[in-house]
This record gives sequence, C-alpha cells and structure tokens, in this order.
Amino acid sequence: MPRRRFPLAGTVTAVALLLAVVVVLASATAPADAKTTSLASSFLEPHNAARRAVGVPALRWDERLAAYARWYAAARAGDCKLEHSHGRDDYGENLFRGSGGAGWTPAAVVGAWVQERAIYDPASNSCRGGGGACGHYTQVVWRRTTAVGCAMAPCAGARFTFAVCSYSPPGNYVGMRPY
Repeated sequence: MPRRRFPLAGTVTAVALLLAVVVVLASATAPADAKTTSLASSFLEPHNAARRAVGVPALRWDERLAAYARWYAAARAGDCKLEHSHGRDDYGENLFRGSGGAGWTPAAVVGAWVQERAIYDPASNSCRGGGGACGHYTQVVWRRTTAVGCAMAPCAGARFTFAVCSYSPPGNYVGMRPY
C-alpha cells in the first residue's frame, strides 16, 4: 500500500509549534508586566491625588525614569543612605527610608511626602519653621513636572525599605512656586 503524503502536515506542525512558543513567551512576560503596571499605579495614584487637590495636571509614568530609580535604589541597598544620586541634572528626586522592612507600600511612601503639605506655606512659598522639610511635597505637586518613575528596594539587610522617585522635568527651583 502506498504511503499517503500530507503536504500541509509540516506547515500545520510548524504553525502549532510557533503558536506554543508565543504563548509560553507571553505568559512568561505577563507577570513582570503586570507587576510593573501595578507598581506604577501604586505610585501614580497618590501622586496624582495630591496634584488634583491643588489643581495640578496628573503625572504620567515614565519607564526611563523608573529604570533610573531602580538603578539608584539598588545602589543604596547596602547602606540605605538618604543621599541624592546627583547623576542627572534633568531629573528631580525624592528619597525615602522606612524602618520595619518590607511593610512599606508605594502609597505609604508617597503619603509620607504628601504629609509635608502641612508644613508648606503657599502664601510665603516656604516651609513653616524654616527647616526646608517640605521639599518632597513640593516636588510631588510641582506644576511643570509631567512624568515620574519610582522604585523600592529592601536595604540594610532588609531591616529598612528604600524608595526613590525620579521626576522630569525637575522641580523645587528657588523662588518659584510649585503651583
């Protein structure tokens, strides 16, 4: 009996194999993308709520800024020092260090910065008490800033959480009002 040939069998097999590879790759990248989207939303929502409260347009998430923030958070993971990166003049930067390890959320980090609103005096465009302790808040609500990217990392043996948000264009120019 002669053997029957199915000319499309090879093509069908190749298409099925290609489809399987695409599905595997898509599922492998989905959790990372979902995690990034979740982190972005977790940082953006409290930033934009603070901005809405003073009539400033919403920020957008910028992956380039987030990559820089991830790099700097990783660089500070060993010592947890609240030292600005000074690496990019075209970025603004807010830093945070919280004790207690991994219990900090992006919303709590941004919330700590936004609490400085109580110290900011819009009439004099200064921090009450003269200590300069409201600069995190003014960067969050800086009208000319349009983009943000943030990261968090455990530091000092996971006893602390270090967070950094990078902003573009930067804010906190002396003599200028945030909004």
